[in-house]
Amino acid sequence: MQFKTGTVRILLLRRKWWTAGLCLCLAAAMLYVVNYPPAVGASASTRQLPIYCVRRDQKMVSVSFDAAWGNEDTQQLIDILGQYNVKATFFVVGDWVDRYPESVKALHDAGHEIMNHSNTHAHLPQLSSQQITDDLNACNDKIQAVTGVRPTLIRLPYGDYDDNSIRAIRSMGMEPIQWDVETLAAVGNPWDARASTTYSL
Repeated sequence: MQFKTGTVRILLLRRKWWTAGLCLCLAAAMLYVVNYPPAVGASASTRQLPIYCVRRDQKMVSVSFDAAWGNEDTQQLIDILGQYNVKATFFVVGDWVDRYPESVKALHDAGHEIMNHSNTHAHLPQLSSQQITDDLNACNDKIQAVTGVRPTLIRLPYGDYDDNSIRAIRSMGMEPIQWDVETLAAVGNPWDARASTTYSL
């Protein structure tokens, strides 16, 4: 009988230590849960992201084109968009503006937005903040000289970005715009850097 009582006392002591340990673990977990959200918010706020889509009440789609290579189909594209009364945003490279200013003007005159796709289609994460600013301003100057309108949006070359490039873009008062549907990929064709125009919805 004495042995059983001793065993019960030992079990009760072990249970008290175990309960105390569990309470300490729960308290530590609660402190972690209470303090973790600000840590997540702080780290998330430092991550810079471009705009992929904008939530709207209406069912809408934004059509955009990237122009960096040829211009052979530009007038045909203007005609097709005009036939369906569709306005689009054309992100053009500064070098493309140099080569085809008449196409830039035709797109603008048809009521389409002409925005920035960088001056030389460089990988922005490989550039310093100053180089990014210089590159984008060079393209903005060219577009403004042809259309009279200074761009406020940029399509990131190759869709490539990092925190530094997004911060540099926003420091200029511009917004980086990505795509959420690549139409050539949607129909089973891989994006081809040699194509005259790449499109994004």
